[in-house]
Amino acid sequence: MKANRITLVTLAVADLSRSRSYYEALGWIAEEAQAGVCFFDMGGMKFGLYDKAALAEDLGRPIESLGTGAMTLAQNFATEAEVDAAYEAALAAGGTACKPPVKVFWGGYSGTVADPDGHVWEYAMNPFWALDDEGKLA
Repeated sequence: MKANRITLVTLAVADLSRSRSYYEALGWIAEEAQAGVCFFDMGGMKFGLYDKAALAEDLGRPIESLGTGAMTLAQNFATEAEVDAAYEAALAAGGTACKPPVKVFWGGYSGTVADPDGHVWEYAMNPFWALDDEGKLA
């Protein structure tokens, strides 16, 4: 089995209902939900939102050890206009602006937004990575 893969990304959230509403406002569709957790299908992997206290208990770690913002998640788009639209949609849904989209030193275009729990998302156009019709890296 290939080791270089991810099947699930789970974010700890303080208010599951608020976080689910945020991602649904961006057009995401929750596929499965149970008390304290919900999952979104990502076409070959899953994205989960998990109540922070419940996740800490499940991991066997103190809740204080579950920080946010030390990593980023990213969505790539085919054009700068698509980046701008996604960035604005995230703000309209309740996200917090970190950095507005700008041309960046590596030749692309990107901006960042924090979700309601402070998880940072990058919206980017990378001219070196082609996307297929579903927005997946080709």
